[in-house]
Amino acid sequence: MRMMGIKAIAVSVVLILALLLGACQSPATPTPKASASTLRVVATLSFLADIAQNVAGERLQVSALLPAGVDPHGYEPTPADVAKVADCQVLIVNGAGLEAFLEKLLRSVGGERLVIEASAGLVSRTAREGELAEQEHEEPAEQEHESDPHFWLDPNLVIRYVENIRDGLSQADPAGAAVYAANAAAYTTRLKELDAWIREQVAQIPPPRRLLVTNHESLGYFADRYGFRIVGTIIPSVSTGASPSAQQLARLVDAIKESGAPAIFLETGSNPQLARQLAQETGVKVVTDLYTHSPGVEGGYIEMMQHNVRLIVEALGKRE
Repeated sequence: MRMMGIKAIAVSVVLILALLLGACQSPATPTPKASASTLRVVATLSFLADIAQNVAGERLQVSALLPAGVDPHGYEPTPADVAKVADCQVLIVNGAGLEAFLEKLLRSVGGERLVIEASAGLVSRTAREGELAEQEHEEPAEQEHESDPHFWLDPNLVIRYVENIRDGLSQADPAGAAVYAANAAAYTTRLKELDAWIREQVAQIPPPRRLLVTNHESLGYFADRYGFRIVGTIIPSVSTGASPSAQQLARLVDAIKESGAPAIFLETGSNPQLARQLAQETGVKVVTDLYTHSPGVEGGYIEMMQHNVRLIVEALGKRE
């Protein structure tokens, strides 16, 4: 009798396990299918990821390839970057030559993905236009103009970024096209409001003091839009990888003195050594912590622009 009881218990356990296994394999719990929420989207830069996230809204999650504060001009991708790009279906880039590392990176990862060039359709200004154009004492090699990829420092040009990102995400996820269109329209309104705010802030600076000396040639579009004059740059290039010659630095000292520019503006992460030397020779102040290639720890693209404008207005807005 005791053996029969044990056998009955064993049979019951087997039946229970069989029922549980059958429930796990039941058609009532189908394998999840790919959806918009599983579409992996990567933007090369953090400011670009923020713009794209505003277009994507809650439908997609956009991550940045480069960490905030990292200079993209001389960036070398890590193995983790290669893996991240290899795993994504959509890659959003600034384009216009900013991401010099990109061609090699895409060759390394292989495969196929949709690449959205945010700046597509925009006409690049040549670096060293206006006040920086052909200087008589430059060598021929120094007179070669470079394309300037820093479109995003004019919020009005970012509207084209938004349109390109909207169209690209709609191509990758047609079911979300209406969402992306609505989000893009809302963010475009915010960009226009930002432009109006910048104009109000810049109006506090007397026109003769709207003079910019920067670390490298990055604020050209900003200057064009808001009526600044670029007096000169420490690094005579749109890339931070170049180095100034002694003659170029001497000419910059003369230009600062002649123009009366009150300050030298440095992007966060840039080496302040040359700027401090120039400040000692010219008597101007050095303003650090401009965020030109990525937002700060908090906030996104719009907050980044507001931060920069406040620093510029504070430095140039009134005579000391």
